[in-house]
Amino acid sequence: MANLKIGFIGCGGIANQKHFPGMSQEEGVDLVAFCDLIVERAEKAAKEYGTPDAKVYTDYHELLADKSIDAVHVLTPNVSHCEITVAALEAGKNVLCEKPMAATTEDAQKMLDARDRSGKLLTIGYQYRHFHENAIAKKVVDEGWLGDIYYAEASLIRRRGVPTWGVFPNKALQGGGPLIDIGTHALDLTLWMMNNYDVDYVTGSVFTKLGTTLKPEEQGQTNYRGEPDPWDPATYQVEDSAFGFIKMKNGATINLKASWALNMETKPGMVLLCGTKGGLDTYDGVRLNHVIAGQQAVTMVGEKVAPFLPGFSMGKPPRSREAEIWVKALKGEGELFVTADQAFTITKILDNIYKANETGKPVYF
Repeated sequence: MANLKIGFIGCGGIANQKHFPGMSQEEGVDLVAFCDLIVERAEKAAKEYGTPDAKVYTDYHELLADKSIDAVHVLTPNVSHCEITVAALEAGKNVLCEKPMAATTEDAQKMLDARDRSGKLLTIGYQYRHFHENAIAKKVVDEGWLGDIYYAEASLIRRRGVPTWGVFPNKALQGGGPLIDIGTHALDLTLWMMNNYDVDYVTGSVFTKLGTTLKPEEQGQTNYRGEPDPWDPATYQVEDSAFGFIKMKNGATINLKASWALNMETKPGMVLLCGTKGGLDTYDGVRLNHVIAGQQAVTMVGEKVAPFLPGFSMGKPPRSREAEIWVKALKGEGELFVTADQAFTITKILDNIYKANETGKPVYF
């Protein structure tokens, strides 16, 4: 079988942190095309990861016109996911699109429709499913240790963690702030672990309290070296925190919390689940809350393993599970791990939390 030919649309942070190093380790794969509005980014990526004859583009339509390309990764700002993904599917390409699937329910539906018309594969980049602790937590749930799960918390709180790179605070390009950026990961993990995508209604509150008001000297935000890393309140256009209440049709409820800037101590982990037999959280490894011999107990399940993205590792990075599964699916040797239908439900929930905040009323599905 000839090597799969892969193209990339968007050569920014997530491309370099995850997609390029991850896909470059897969056998039977050639990275043959790189597109970015900033041509220097595409040129750098082609030089570091591409085949000797890899092509560079600034117009994604030209990349999609290459009939030899089997699949593309869409790694652009959120609002453009729909347009590019639909064009890629209609050009006969399989697509891995970064999370979130889209900025609106309507755009996500267009992507599903294009997938169905084209018959091509479409998956979304929810890589947190592959982190060690989340995979273990999923096994605990699937083995029945929690029983019937009726309450959950999906949470990703940053006390001060406003992205100061890329276009994150730009609403026209991103569609929203932490809810759509990082809340989407927490919600994906929670729905996936519960194996419940049947939503009754959602409501929520969205706040822009700190992003536009705190002066740089008031923010207290630092980078990973502990140095000041302020954002610009004058160009901050999205929410800085958001909270959603999600009622499932079987009665289960989910509280969703997401922030880039909130006066609350940061907690690690993203998921808390409560069932009829036990509870589970991922705040410090995988902790199972249950009863043994009539006594309350908390059991650590497995070893705590630091998460990684391939581009952040020292030396040769571990193999990317996301890339491995995607390549196998492209070769017809396995199934997609993240389906577009699952990702559609996530986008619909997030979109309707924004709408519920605007109207002050629940949104029924």
